[in-house]
Amino acid sequence: MSVAFTKEDSAETASETLLPDRPISDAPNLVTPEGMTALEQQRDAARAAYDAAMLIEDVNERRRQAANPLRDLRYFAERVRTAQLVPASESPGEVAFGSTVTFERDDDRRQSYRIVGEDEADPKAGTISYVSPIARALIGKAVGEVVSVGAMELEIVAVG
Repeated sequence: MSVAFTKEDSAETASETLLPDRPISDAPNLVTPEGMTALEQQRDAARAAYDAAMLIEDVNERRRQAANPLRDLRYFAERVRTAQLVPASESPGEVAFGSTVTFERDDDRRQSYRIVGEDEADPKAGTISYVSPIARALIGKAVGEVVSVGAMELEIVAVG
């Protein structure tokens, strides 16, 4: 095989393995206890995947297989390092980080979400980030209060 093909393959492999870092928000990295556990588990899973990739004998394949786990490992290690664990609110009835809030929309739909950190947020699973517009509007409010988010109004009907 000619050296030219080797260099081309190496350049191609290098471009596949130099993945940009995952973006990290400028907002404080607030987490619930469950969120901290999840971040640690994701960091550990990325470490295990990276370690497994490093056992691959073919250097080009090893680089390809290690690229994503290494990027994830950097991300989750940084998120664990900067995590600020937020204890449960001491103000029952007031929407706060970690609270589950139920509200009724102006179209009569009722929704419940737990307000959590950015890495924990999954609206389909019932969690929203504390930096989301809805969470920002709800935090500090109590049952019976109405908040406006964009063109809709939300009435808080329960806080837990």
